[in-house]
Amino acid sequence: MPRVLTESDVADFRDRLCGVAERLFAERGPDAVTMRQLASELGVSPMTPYRYFQDKDDILAAVRTNAFNRFAEALETARDGAKGARAKGAAVGEAYVNFAFANPHTYKLMFDLNQPLEGDYPELVEAGRRAHANMTAWVEDLIAAGEMAGDAEEIGAMFWAATHGVIVLEMAGKLPAGASRRLHDRLGATLARGLRAGG
Repeated sequence: MPRVLTESDVADFRDRLCGVAERLFAERGPDAVTMRQLASELGVSPMTPYRYFQDKDDILAAVRTNAFNRFAEALETARDGAKGARAKGAAVGEAYVNFAFANPHTYKLMFDLNQPLEGDYPELVEAGRRAHANMTAWVEDLIAAGEMAGDAEEIGAMFWAATHGVIVLEMAGKLPAGASRRLHDRLGATLARGLRAGG
């Protein structure tokens, strides 16, 4: 008689499967990875993953959801740990760059991938929304402190686009190692001067 799986057993296997999937998706691209390969990596039967996930898209959505939540948590921790609006903005920016280069494959799965029917995965949508909110929250801090003026959503998007751009250029070898950090700091300071309240 097969053992009845507890919630903990299910969560543990899902986590292990997502860990293997994240690595293989990053190394080979999601299209080149099969459910059979994932099962083989875990030493289980080919049908076992289907007990925990509907299909490969379901696994990819779970991997990306975990990634966005880890990313958002890193930014939230940085913002919460800083004192003062300017320090919060700087801390979030540093945490963003640190996360990207500490987890380059994860970062690419998060942002360089257009997953079909993303709306079918509400947890992924919510994790993406949480990450997005973090790119606006520190701007709202600066606006509330009188350090910056403008629309927080739009300003956050500008900083996000600039940060993402220099990171991807460095990851692609179009910028030398370490250049994205320097450019990120300079871009941030330049944009901040242009958006300074009363400026």
